[in-house]
Amino acid sequence: MLKKIQNLGPGVIVTAAFIGPGTITACTLAGAQFGYALLWALVFATIATIILQEMSARVGIVTQKGLGEVIHESLQESVWKWPLFALIIVAICIGNAAYEAGNLVGAALGIEAITTPGKWVFRGSIIALTALGAVILMLGTYKQIERILIALVSIMALAFVVTFFLVGPDLAALLKGLVTPQLPEGSLLTVIALIGTTVVPYNLFLHASAAKTHWSDPNDIPQARADTAISIGLGGLIAILVTSTAAASIFTLGLSVNNAVDMAQVFEPLFGSLSKYLLGVGLFAAGLSSVITAPLATSYVVSELLQQNTEVDGKVFRLISVTIIVIGAVLSMANIKPIEIILLAQFANGLLLPIIAGFLLYVMNNTKMLGKYSNTRVSNMLGFSVLIFTAMLGIRLIGKSLGWI
Repeated sequence: MLKKIQNLGPGVIVTAAFIGPGTITACTLAGAQFGYALLWALVFATIATIILQEMSARVGIVTQKGLGEVIHESLQESVWKWPLFALIIVAICIGNAAYEAGNLVGAALGIEAITTPGKWVFRGSIIALTALGAVILMLGTYKQIERILIALVSIMALAFVVTFFLVGPDLAALLKGLVTPQLPEGSLLTVIALIGTTVVPYNLFLHASAAKTHWSDPNDIPQARADTAISIGLGGLIAILVTSTAAASIFTLGLSVNNAVDMAQVFEPLFGSLSKYLLGVGLFAAGLSSVITAPLATSYVVSELLQQNTEVDGKVFRLISVTIIVIGAVLSMANIKPIEIILLAQFANGLLLPIIAGFLLYVMNNTKMLGKYSNTRVSNMLGFSVLIFTAMLGIRLIGKSLGWI
């Protein structure tokens, strides 16, 4: 077990990508509004993510190519090649630039929660975080970035675990919420938010690229599977802990919060200043980890589809990364809530997720490419179940973005 933990890497990067301020906020609101009732959605989302990400890692290790490179190769003669590339690039770039603004704001709010709130503290934090993220991506090697993200995920996990035990949740109600699917009135959108912040298309690209960099031999696939299950399982556990913490405190006391920072402020008089600092540190770590991974994922996708150098020290790769960070910083400090951009991102990603998941399953059944490492019947059954659900989720997100629902 210790050896498996020591070999963690690409899976932790995926966890760092999906456990950001958006996920922490969605989990906080889920627990505050519906108690433990929606924990089952996080269990489903975690399992679905493990299934798809394991396939993505397998593609990267066996082919020694990123998912974008595999798509480019497979659609070489197709008339749908450039329309699909355009959709993917637009969805990833617009979506991650908008989400980057949220990541920077979330990390800055985490700093505010443990310092003195104020306009200049907030803006100063944004500038410092932008600079820090840019320096890490401009100067760091893949291994160095991987280690930084492992450290941030570890800090995040520790902060939320300790907060969870400080609050003291109802374990019987928690267990029931984990294993009993239910939809309280008005909870459907929250369920979609919980699943949608966990199963995301750009992480499929990110994982394949990270896996081929970390491992080069198909015999390493068992290590990759352990890395995926442990790392993403840890991410799911963090989400469950945050939701349960809000359920045990905010929901039980009938209080109202809008995000994790509100919860930190409420916690100080209830559970002491330590709880406030723990939540602030956890939100900061979640924000900074996503500040790094969103540009990283964007660079992998665009570089692979356009057949540029996909090494993290490549000039085009780094230019894309820094561009995403800068755009996110501008949006976060412009006093503009990028609602229209985020709605467009939801629309594009809602359409993109089942397309990429479907293509991933197509690749996983290509025995010429993967040989004996292609999907088994069980893998296909699990994968197609997730595909059908993500397609329904995509339709729901698109309908919401267009105002049809």
